Amino acid sequence: MKFLVVRRDNIGDLVLTTPVFAALKAHFPGARVEVLANSYNAPILEGHPDLDAIHAYKKDKHLDPGESRLANWTARLAQYVRLRRARFDTVIVASPGWRARDVQLARGLSPGRIVAFTTPGEHPPGVDLPVPYEGSGGRHHLEDVFRILNALGIDGPPPAPRLGFASPPREVGRAPVVAFQVSARKPSQRWPEARFAEAIQAIHEDTGARVRLFWSPGAPDDPRHPGDDDKAARIVERAAGVPVKAVRTTTLPALAKALAACDAFVGADGGAMHVAAALGKPVVALFGDSDATLWRPWGVPQRVLQAPTRDVADVSVEAVRAAFGDLVQETGLARKP
Repeated sequence: MKFLVVRRDNIGDLVLTTPVFAALKAHFPGARVEVLANSYNAPILEGHPDLDAIHAYKKDKHLDPGESRLANWTARLAQYVRLRRARFDTVIVASPGWRARDVQLARGLSPGRIVAFTTPGEHPPGVDLPVPYEGSGGRHHLEDVFRILNALGIDGPPPAPRLGFASPPREVGRAPVVAFQVSARKPSQRWPEARFAEAIQAIHEDTGARVRLFWSPGAPDDPRHPGDDDKAARIVERAAGVPVKAVRTTTLPALAKALAACDAFVGADGGAMHVAAALGKPVVALFGDSDATLWRPWGVPQRVLQAPTRDVADVSVEAVRAAFGDLVQETGLARKP
């Protein structure tokens, strides 16, 4: 059997869809599982053990300066023709909620059947196996996505998300390597840089931690992808005396490989947090104005911090320090000698 899973959203959404790939492989031995994603999120699936092929297209808003929209659309059309010729048995539209454009795309591929979330009480033309969707109902996003497989007779607890990047063996007896991610897309998720520097110093003082600093690379005034190069440099300067290594990653595989070499993660809700969790890293997650029930790290030891104001700026350094200390106790991360 040949399955195509369509998931064209953000990085975290795609990471939380990876249990679908594993479940298809387990339930249909010998099946071929492929995915259609976009050029922004697809690289996180590099080397994924449950995928036979990754198809990525570039959105117009992700075009580099000088790239032709016409050439991009020509490439997308050619890809569409290739996918149609592949003759998939099943196309699964995995995004929760009714996704008319994704279903339209699936219809054009002329598969044997289409599985998609639909509005309750409706059975749109072309959707062979509808899964009614009324909202998350307090479920985590991963659980929400996994429900799409009920239509194929797959239920029960979902497997943990996973990626194709191996973690090196831990250095026994040495202080932990802690990843700090200091960038966040939403303003309510941006912890002040002075707090990051103070938290780095405090956690190093408590555990002897060696710190790896991650951020969205680029200048803050980049109109397409604003970055935090300046912010990261200031944090390193403020954390003088602590072994902080700035890790400027310009690709998703580079980010994942660098996170895989760390022992724990501290940072805001976002794609990097979900990547770290999928790599099995304990997480201290800082939440602003987003639903922690829906988007908390999945399947790893974690501490979720969210102020009543739903502004991450109101989370204290002391709270982060205590949360990390709890994770050290829970996980046995190496302590300061």
